[in-house]
Amino acid sequence: VRLVESGGGLVQSGGSLRLSCSASGRVWNSNTIGWYRQAPGKQRELVASIDTSGTTVSADSLEGRFTISRDNAENTVYLQMNRLKPEDTAVYYCRADVTPLTIVWGQGTLVTVSS
Repeated sequence: VRLVESGGGLVQSGGSLRLSCSASGRVWNSNTIGWYRQAPGKQRELVASIDTSGTTVSADSLEGRFTISRDNAENTVYLQMNRLKPEDTAVYYCRADVTPLTIVWGQGTLVTVSS
C-alpha cells in the first residue's frame, strides 16, 4: 500500500509543472485521492482532491490555476500547476483515503518557484 509522487522541481514564476501520484492497486480503490502542500512554517493544506467518480474539489485560493485529474489505466493522479507563484513553493504530498479510518500519505515532492 503506497503512493509515490514525482514531478517536483525548480521553476520560474509564471511557469508550469505537472505532479504525478502513482498508487498501488489497493490504494487506487480509495474513495478519494488528493494533493496537499506544506510550506515552511505553515500547516499542511488541501490543494485539490478527486474521488472515484471524478468529482474534484480545489482550494479557492488557487484561482483555477491548478487542475487535478486521474488516469485509471495508469493508477495515477496528476496535478497540473499553471501560472505558478513563489507562494506556491512547498512540499506537495499525495494522500489516499483508503477507508474512513485509513489514510495513506506519499513521501512528498518539493516544488520551488523562483521570483
